[in-house]
Amino acid sequence: MNVIREEIDALNAVLTVKISSADYQLKVKNALEKYRKNAKIPGFRPGHVPFGLIQKQYGKAVLAEELNKLTNDSLYHFISENQLNILGNPIPKADAEIIGSFDQPGDFEFSFEIGYSPIFELPISAKSSFNYNKIKIDKSLINKQVEDLRRRYGKLVSSELVGEKDMLIGKFEELNSDGNLREGGISHSSTITMEFLDNKKTARYFLGKIVGDQINIDPKLVSKGEKDLASMLGIGEEQTKGISKFFRFTIQEIKRMEMADLNEELYNKLFTPGEVNSEEALRNRISADLEKMFSGDSDRLLTREVYNYLLEKTKIQFPEAFLKKWIKLSNEKPLTEDEIERDFSNYLQSLKWQLIQTKIFKDNNIQLSKEEVVAYTKELLAGNYAQYGIPAPEDAELNETALRLLKNKEQSNSIYDKLAEQKLTQYFKSTVSLKSKELAYEDFLELAKG
Repeated sequence: MNVIREEIDALNAVLTVKISSADYQLKVKNALEKYRKNAKIPGFRPGHVPFGLIQKQYGKAVLAEELNKLTNDSLYHFISENQLNILGNPIPKADAEIIGSFDQPGDFEFSFEIGYSPIFELPISAKSSFNYNKIKIDKSLINKQVEDLRRRYGKLVSSELVGEKDMLIGKFEELNSDGNLREGGISHSSTITMEFLDNKKTARYFLGKIVGDQINIDPKLVSKGEKDLASMLGIGEEQTKGISKFFRFTIQEIKRMEMADLNEELYNKLFTPGEVNSEEALRNRISADLEKMFSGDSDRLLTREVYNYLLEKTKIQFPEAFLKKWIKLSNEKPLTEDEIERDFSNYLQSLKWQLIQTKIFKDNNIQLSKEEVVAYTKELLAGNYAQYGIPAPEDAELNETALRLLKNKEQSNSIYDKLAEQKLTQYFKSTVSLKSKELAYEDFLELAKG
C-alpha cells in the first residue's frame, strides 16, 4: 500500500491511496473461508459449499469491505505519521477516476480530499487592553441588601390601611358594563401585591383603602402578562384573550411585612452564631459577600468581551469548499446546498472559536485533568448546598456524587465547559492589560444584557 499527497494550496490537498492485489488477496480469501464455513446453501452441507460458489456470491462485497478497511487504515496512518492537522475527515474526491475493477480485481487507486486546519496567530498580548467592569458596592446597594434580608426574615401582620408595599387578599368578580355583577361570570379569590404594581396611577386606586372596600378595576392593570392574569382570575391562559375589563376587587385582608429587627437573633439565623454581632459587622459582611459574588459576573463580562474581540480580529482562512462537502457527507440527515449555505457562516464562527480555544489551551499547556474536574464538580455541589443553607456532606459522599454526575454525558459536558471557561478567563486575566472600571448596579446589569 502507498499513499501519495498532492498539495492543492495552503488549505487543501488530495491523498491518493494505492492498493496492490498482494495487499488484499489473503484478507479476502480468509474472509470468504469464514463465509464458507457458516454458509447455509440448499444442497450443500455446512462447511462444504464450493469456494467458487461463495466467491461468486460474496466476492465483490467482501472485496469492497476489505478495500474500505485498507483505505481507511492507510489514510489515518499517513495522517498520523505525517502529523497532518486536518479539519473533519478525508472525503472521496468526486471527480477522481477510481482505478481498479471489481470484475477483474488487480491494483486499485482511491483519491480523497482533505482540508488543513489553518495556521493563525492570536491578536491579544500584554499590550491588549480591556475594561474589567465591576459593580460599585456603595451604601445604597448595601442598604437594599439589608432591607431584603430584614424583609425575608420578617413576618406578615394585618394592617388597617393599604400602604405602598402591602399585599391585598380579596376577590375578583366579573361585572357587566353597567357595573352590576355578571351572572355566571368569573369569581375568584386572589392577591394583589402593591410593591409590584408597575402602573403608579393604578396603585393610587388602592392606597388608603380599608378591609371591605371595593374597587372597580381592569385586572390587566394589576397583572404581568397572560399567564399571571390567568392565575389571578383562576382561568385557563387561552381564556384571557377576550377577557372583559369590567371587574370588582373586594379587599378582604391587608397584610404588611413587618421587617425583622437587626439583632442577635437575626444575625445568628444568617450566619454562624457569633460570626456577626452588630449592624456594622453585618454591613461589612454583606459588602465582602457582594464583592465575591459579583466578581464572577465581572469575569463573565470580561470573557465575553475578549471572546467577541478574538472572533472579530483573529484572521483565519478556511477551506470552505471542502467544509461544505464534508458537512453534506457527514450529516445524518440529507442537506440541500441552500441549507448548507444558510447556516454556513454560523458554522464557521463556531469552528473559528473552537480553533481559537484549542490554540490557547495547546500553546499555554492548559489541561483539564480528571482530578481537577472531580474537584471542580465537588465545589459546584458544595455551592449548591450552601445556596440553600444546607451543610455539604462528608468528602467521601461528595466525591461519590461528583463521580456519578460525571457519568452522565450531558452533565459531564456542561461541567467540562464551565471549567474550560474558567481556565480561559484565568488566561485572559493573566495575559491582557485590565482597566478596572466601577459601574452602578443598574448600569452593570444593562451592560450584561448586551
